[in-house]
Amino acid sequence: MSMSEILINRSGSIGIITLNRPEKKNTFTQMFAAELNKALLDFDADEQIRVVIIRAEGKNFSVGIALDLFKEKDHGEYRDFLRMMDLHNHTIAQMKKPVIGAVKGYTVANGAGLAFACDMVVASEDTLLGTTAINVGLICLGPAVPLNRIVGRRKTLEMVLTGDMMSAQDALQAGLVNYVVAPEELDEAVMKLAEKLAKKSPLALEIGKRGVYALQDFSYHQGADLMTEYFANLCSTEDAEEGVRAFLEKREPNWKLQ
Repeated sequence: MSMSEILINRSGSIGIITLNRPEKKNTFTQMFAAELNKALLDFDADEQIRVVIIRAEGKNFSVGIALDLFKEKDHGEYRDFLRMMDLHNHTIAQMKKPVIGAVKGYTVANGAGLAFACDMVVASEDTLLGTTAINVGLICLGPAVPLNRIVGRRKTLEMVLTGDMMSAQDALQAGLVNYVVAPEELDEAVMKLAEKLAKKSPLALEIGKRGVYALQDFSYHQGADLMTEYFANLCSTEDAEEGVRAFLEKREPNWKLQ
């Protein structure tokens, strides 16, 4: 580890990224966003890592972009600045490995966007989640991209245009988080989920993630045909044959590293 704004650690085949600006409620800066993106890419390229966790130091996951950065920029400078703030939207979706968010406390604005971009999310009961930029004259359009894919246009408009926050239980009902746990159980619950995924075939995880993301860009019948192609590709691999053989032989599979 280092005393940077993003801490990197690992537990076996699980890569752990920790947001490390607790005194600033883990607000995004250019350096913070760049380090986060690099950590994600490095873990995705690491053949020993099968699952990635994003967690946070302090009481809050992240309250978004530092507001004091919204000044003295022209249109082009703001465009480049915001592309960096939202780069995780592209990176996580394009990664081979599943990314799990461990959220707590205030998880708002670009912090909420990071949570929405994760493949799965475990939330502490004290989580307050919202796209709150409208309340200071801005708007959460970056977070709206993954949000809209999860909850659809009507709920996205409600959240982005009102800036209202929701509890962890409301987020669970809306499909924005997968599990809600007591605050003291958050790290353990996230690690348990990561360990469960890490035991699966890395290749099956990759193809499954790519397939589900690809479905969003195709019609129903095109998606069905594409999933058949993806599944056929997987079935012809050594991992698929090993998984079936291990099940029939009642033993643990020996997966190939990616």
